[in-house]
Order: sequence, then structure tokens, then C-alpha cells
Amino acid sequence: MSADLATFSKALDATYADLNASLKKLPRTYQWRIEQLKALKRLLEENDEVLSQAMWKDLRKSASECQSTEQGVVLAEIEFTLKHLKKWMRPKKVSTPIYNQIGTSHIVHDPYGLVLIIGAWNYPLNLTLAPLVGAICGGNGAIVKPSEMAANTSQVIADLIPKYLDTNFFAVVQGGIEETNLVLAKRFDMIFFTGSGSVGKIILAKAAPHLTPVTLELGGKSPAVVLNDADVEVSARRLAWGKFMNAGQTCVAPDYIIVTQKMRDSLVAQIIKSLKDFYGEDAAKSLDYCRIINSKNFDRLLTLLPGADILHGGISDRTSHFIAPTIIAATPESAAMQDEIFGPILPILVMDDVEKILDFINSRPKPLALYLFTKDADAVQRFTNETSSGALCINDVVIHMPMASLPFGGVGASGMGHYHGRFSFETFTHAKGVLKKSFLFDVPLRYAPYTKLKTRILRWLFK
Repeated sequence: MSADLATFSKALDATYADLNASLKKLPRTYQWRIEQLKALKRLLEENDEVLSQAMWKDLRKSASECQSTEQGVVLAEIEFTLKHLKKWMRPKKVSTPIYNQIGTSHIVHDPYGLVLIIGAWNYPLNLTLAPLVGAICGGNGAIVKPSEMAANTSQVIADLIPKYLDTNFFAVVQGGIEETNLVLAKRFDMIFFTGSGSVGKIILAKAAPHLTPVTLELGGKSPAVVLNDADVEVSARRLAWGKFMNAGQTCVAPDYIIVTQKMRDSLVAQIIKSLKDFYGEDAAKSLDYCRIINSKNFDRLLTLLPGADILHGGISDRTSHFIAPTIIAATPESAAMQDEIFGPILPILVMDDVEKILDFINSRPKPLALYLFTKDADAVQRFTNETSSGALCINDVVIHMPMASLPFGGVGASGMGHYHGRFSFETFTHAKGVLKKSFLFDVPLRYAPYTKLKTRILRWLFK
């Protein structure tokens, strides 16, 4: 172990011990949770410009995009939680069956304890602090590990959290793979991870020895289907926005489009028009178009283009990590159709038969999101009933993700568990059933010796 890693390990041991000690002796009341949520809100409001500048350095993300996809999303999550937390924390009374009379039953939500939150680099603020809102409202302490790939944002988070949140319960650790492995070797009460499926498997393996509950927010190839009756202009504009914001580095971005032959040319033309409206004739000059996070991801994306039928874009600059918004004609065998793209390359597939479209989607791993553009209620019903995805969004893309009233999460290869709003509170707490019985009435039926009459009565009671 290097000297730097040894120093990190020693500091981690001390932090881990201190947080666990605080969790054992200090209460996390409703008032404490409200205070921490309000402190996190102040962190975002008072450091808005600093945070936006950090994300500009990491991803060349504009201040407007930061507001709509980063700070603004977390602030909305905090406001929703502040409004509803008291109700969520209230014990919920449930029915008590006749065989448990005289008694009452209710559900209480216990904090897990010390949770580990591992954030993602593509939305380095949102995907790190939105889970922290859930941890706080659930009454937990947390070690927060921002992504080292968004180094500037990670450093700002590490600097700010100790200044605003209760250091008895919250800490930030930074580092790469070696440091993360040291963190994962600790026993946590719950782990929340956002990232790739390959790393998600590692997280599960690390959690397994301690049987630690894990929430995995992963990704996958989210399809967008455009049927003949869709509004082409609106569909194209929304698809272009959802696919190419953050230079396509969005877990719920439409990864590819399936469109009918009749609609294909007009849809492509309208997407190109929208891209020019958004970013001008040369997206490299636009202050609203992001960059690829690093050289490794830049090089990976370029391997998808050789031999592809490029309908638009294809221009790149390695020095600035710029890849122009690119549209390609694809088949299921195309390189871009094998794995999640996570970049500004949009494959277009042509399929005319809804049955074949459904079969194609269902033959692949379950996506984080599925997008359907149509006015046909029967088609909506079929896609709702006959597909499985983390979410289904009709006639729009991505915009479902920040809604506090909807659960956000994957299924199968796209993840496990969900969060946002009340779903965050439930994810970061254990629902404990509580039964309270009276001494006044003790049913003799349950005690031996058992008779045929007792058996018949018990059978009736448990119906």
C-alpha cells in the first residue's frame, strides 16, 4: 500500500468510527432532519455559481443546464421533502386480523444507520446530492463518495458539505478505484450506487459478505419508438433535446430510435433542424453544448463510427473532447447497438410492425426508460402491458426523471430499487411492523393439546 493510500485508509478508519459512534448515541429527530435538509438547501443556494463553474470545468455544462438538471432538481427534491416529511414519518396504522385481537398494528420507518452514497460523474451534483436528501429524510448518517472523474465538482462537494451539514453524521471521501475499494470493505447499513452495470456488479459483490442492502441506479439502452401518428416536429425536438443535452451522457437518454419507414426521413430532418436551432450550425461554438468527460470515453465513442452510415455530424476533436451531435442509420447488428452509447451518437432503426418492435425491445435487457411517441391509446396500452422498463414515458423523454411524485429506478440490468420523493424515504428506511397485544384476552386455541375442533376453528380464523 502506498503512503498516500495508507494515509487515506487511516483517515477513513477514524471517520467511519466517529460516524458510527454518533449514530449510536445521538438522536436523528424530525427537527434534526429538517435542519439538515435546510442546510443542504443553503449549500446549493449560496454556492450556486461555484458549483456551476465546477461543472463547466468538468463537462462544459452551461449555467442554465446546471439549473435545469443539477441544482434545480436537488432543490426541488428538498422542497418536496420538507413539505411531506412529517407525514412520511408518522406511524401508519394497519388492520389487525381477528386472531390477533385484542391488538393494534402499525408500521414505523427506522433509519438504516450509516449509508454509503457513491455518486456518478455525468450529473455529478444531482446524482450525488439527490440520494443524500433521501438519506437525510430517512434519519441516516452518510459517507458520500463523489465521482473522481468529475474532479472539480467532487472537490467542491468535499469542501462544502462539512461547512453546512452535521459533521457528526456526514462525511465526504474522495479518490479513485483503490480508495473506493477501501471504502467498500467497510460494513455499511445500506449502499446507494449510481453508475454502470459493470461497476454495479462489483458493488453487489462487495456488499454480499455483510448482506448489506443495495440500491443500484444503472443504465442501459433506452429505446424511443415513433409511430406513424406521432407529431413529427414535436417528437423530433423532444428527442433531440433529451438525447444531446450533456452531450448524450445521460442514463435515461434515448439510446436509439425505432421509427417506421414512412416517418423516418421526416423525423431525421426535423431532429437535424432542432439540433441547429439548439446549437447553431457548428455545435463546437455553442456555449450550451457539453463535452465528453475524458479521453477514455471519447475514444470509446469514436469506435462506434467507422463503417457507420452517418446521416448527420460525425465531426470530433480529441483535444477538447468534442463530438458533434451525430445521427447514424443502424441495424440491430451495428456497433452502436451492442452496448449503451452514453454519448452524442443516435442510431436510427426502421421497423414498421408494432409486433416486431415489441419483440425486439423484449429480446434485449430491460431498459431504464422506454419512450413511445404516438396518439394511439391502444398502442400505449400495449407498450404499457407488454414491455418491462424502469419507466415508460409517452410523447416525451427524460422529463419524468426529476418528478418527486414518481419512483425513479431500473429493473433487471438497468438497476434495482428506486428513489425520489416518498420513494427516497422508503428506500433509506426499514419498514418495521409493530404489533401491540393486550393481556386481557388470551386465545386458548393456539396452545396444545390440539383437537379437531381447534383445527376447524383455526382454519376458519385464518381465511
